[in-house]
Amino acid sequence: MPTPPSPSVLYPDVADRGSLAAALRAVADGRLDAVRISSPDTAPLTHASIESALPHRESFHVSAWPYERRWSIRGNEPLQGLALVDGSTDDLAEVAEAVRAWHDEVPLDELRGAAPFVHLTGRFEVPDGDPARLTESEWQHLRRQAGEQEYPWRETYQALIEAAYAEPALRALYPFTSHWVLRFATDTRPRLTAVGPSLFANSDGTFGVGRGFIGIDLGRFATAREAVAQAVRHLPPGLGPVTLGG
Repeated sequence: MPTPPSPSVLYPDVADRGSLAAALRAVADGRLDAVRISSPDTAPLTHASIESALPHRESFHVSAWPYERRWSIRGNEPLQGLALVDGSTDDLAEVAEAVRAWHDEVPLDELRGAAPFVHLTGRFEVPDGDPARLTESEWQHLRRQAGEQEYPWRETYQALIEAAYAEPALRALYPFTSHWVLRFATDTRPRLTAVGPSLFANSDGTFGVGRGFIGIDLGRFATAREAVAQAVRHLPPGLGPVTLGG
């Protein structure tokens, strides 16, 4: 891979201001003057963080791309460090609008009105840290992600996610993926105590069930519903409600 150009070449306007934080303030025309924005000393032209006034929102992060003029944004929730919003744009003024909306506590479903490039991940905010709500939030993320991804077996994977979500015994568990294999846990991130079998969406349109996340040793099935039923049969008894993975 070729060496990326100097940030000052791709972002001369940012370099003129001395930092990405200062450049964001400049394009916002005074609307970010009261917002705490900082750029690290190690990468002042390519990174900026914006503090949030809400305890259930982490700082908002802006990063410059190394090979073309473009910026990525990410806004996380604090309990698990997972993205509530992300996105990218080549318009720094749009980034400033997203920064302002995040700081001003604009609800997630209204952020796209302020900055249309913002992508909602499907997760929602859980201010009280309720593990049941965090579990539902992660299910909604996986369902949205399954419908948005572009790969040959997208429909198979989406069918698997929807079939698992429709099964109450699996929907009550915290879902996560590893190498596109659907797995389940009895607590939320960051701990993730895996439980029960794994579900596979195969490239040939079939569905698999396995004890681990590599091998399919509990059967291959023609439909997602059959695979989900097999997974439920192999769940350990006595599983309680999902807990916080502290």
